Amino acid sequence: MFACLKALRPGLIAVCCATVWPSFAQILNEVVVTAARIEQPLSEVLADVTVIDRASIERSGATGVADLLSHYPGVQFQRNGGVGNTTSVYIRGTNTNHTAVYVDGVRIESQSASGGFTWQTLPLAQIDRIEILRGPAAAIYGSDAIGGVVQVFTRRGQGAFQPYAGIGAGTYNTYQVNGGFSGANGPWDYALGAIKEKSKGFNAKQDSNPDIDGYDNHAETARLGLKINKDHKLEATLLQSRMDAQYDASTLQDDHSIETIQTTGLNWTAQWTPDYQSKLLLTRSRYDYITQPGSKYATNTVLRNYVFQNDYSLDIHRFQATLERREDALDNTSTTPAGTERSQNSLALGYGLVLEQHSLQLNTRHDTDSDFGDKHTAQAAYAYELNDAWQLRASAGSAFRAPTLYQRFSDYGSSSLQPENSQNKEIGLKFEQGVHSLSVVVYQNLIENLIDYVSGKGACSSTYGCYVNNSHARLQGLTLSAATRYRAFNFSGSYDRLDAKNTDTGKALGRRADNTLNMAADTQWQAWTLGSEWRWIDKRFDDSNNTSVLPAFQLFNLWGQRQIDKDYSLLLRLNNAFDQSYQLANTYYTAGRNVFVGVQWQPK
Repeated sequence: MFACLKALRPGLIAVCCATVWPSFAQILNEVVVTAARIEQPLSEVLADVTVIDRASIERSGATGVADLLSHYPGVQFQRNGGVGNTTSVYIRGTNTNHTAVYVDGVRIESQSASGGFTWQTLPLAQIDRIEILRGPAAAIYGSDAIGGVVQVFTRRGQGAFQPYAGIGAGTYNTYQVNGGFSGANGPWDYALGAIKEKSKGFNAKQDSNPDIDGYDNHAETARLGLKINKDHKLEATLLQSRMDAQYDASTLQDDHSIETIQTTGLNWTAQWTPDYQSKLLLTRSRYDYITQPGSKYATNTVLRNYVFQNDYSLDIHRFQATLERREDALDNTSTTPAGTERSQNSLALGYGLVLEQHSLQLNTRHDTDSDFGDKHTAQAAYAYELNDAWQLRASAGSAFRAPTLYQRFSDYGSSSLQPENSQNKEIGLKFEQGVHSLSVVVYQNLIENLIDYVSGKGACSSTYGCYVNNSHARLQGLTLSAATRYRAFNFSGSYDRLDAKNTDTGKALGRRADNTLNMAADTQWQAWTLGSEWRWIDKRFDDSNNTSVLPAFQLFNLWGQRQIDKDYSLLLRLNNAFDQSYQLANTYYTAGRNVFVGVQWQPK
């Protein structure tokens, strides 16, 4: 089943088990939402989940959400140049459009081209928490969750009125200003924040285009909650972000891509009895993309979701029933009138059981799509507590991804396209005792009906190329991760072994490394918290024909954080300390050695 494991050497396994990864700060009783779409203690979650809190985000010094996620197990990314340019995230080797993304419970993606979430548009400074679910979750979330789910949460109001503000500057004439406030007063809680970030950037295509490629981003977030009584609460959320990034399409003009995302959500949570809770969510997301000054290409996606979720607990049993309707609308000059909108109606059922050392989670979902008909998905997960420290778990599940409206109804599309389908199975072993933790996960994901863009005449009106259900893929691998503390030092790290193949051609999937290694350490020294990070990424093929190789590279980062006084803190970051020259996509260059200095004000 897992032939890729034969490539692991015993010595390397020993090294990886001795290293640890950046989830050291996680608390076992921390509550997560993404694993089963309800609040669960992290210690009871059966899925492979990582939680990234605000403190970890601040210390990371990451320039984008994708950069941050790549520090964690099972995640790789690629970008065409600098921040703001097209970015893809691969969870366990799946395509970037195989990850379902939510912001404060609001689903967001593009229905143009290949679809998926536009990672370059999300403002990292306004994020309070990120949950990463690795593995298929279509039986809970529906279409697209073949590789996993990423859920982002913005700041939430609680306690007394709390203002904050920050300023930072760095290499490439980069600066950042952010501020806001949050709090609670009587039945109301509130949070409001904004960020402005701008960078002159660097030359992303040194071999063919001499100009500098920078970006200009501003974003705003808002959250307002009303506790009607002890059992009922209303909450509204808003996020808006606009990214104006320079990119290289022509040597004769200054090309810009302007992307805007907006999410709005309204939810009502009701605790009808001690055992029965319901949640009603009404959400809307919008994605706009235009290019200028050239051809001035423009596209717009609007996604609406209506979710009615019911959770009932009976002793050791937990039941869930969810009705969901999703509506997609695309405004693109390349699509026919038939490709402007579609809908999906869904019923999802879930069952959970915790009985002494045994835990069980079962989910099934039926989606009816207005374009291609019915899809049924299911998944099952089981865990056994060997003792107080060790847990053995296993799961299996099916998933699908519906083709985008653009892929079916544009000049390059075909209305006969079928959904991509996957079958996943995995086993894992987890150890947690005091400050020590270790996790081993082995998985295999088989995907059929993969949608590719194929050059040349196909089943569409374009002579340049068409989208077709063209291939099958096998993604299998192993993830080792651990955490420990020795004296005054915290150590963390992870190792991923991935075998991602197109099984029709025998070729490796492009831009996925077979081996990745992350290591980190931090300590307290006088008034400073000091840390270091080391990442090693194996060589990758840039193309599906495996003719162009992207060399292996390693990055070494240093950071320091100090509380200047009770209200001010200082952050220093040195990224790519050895000025490594590397590429995430062929002909596109990345940032060299760079520094960032930031000061944050938050009255105590």
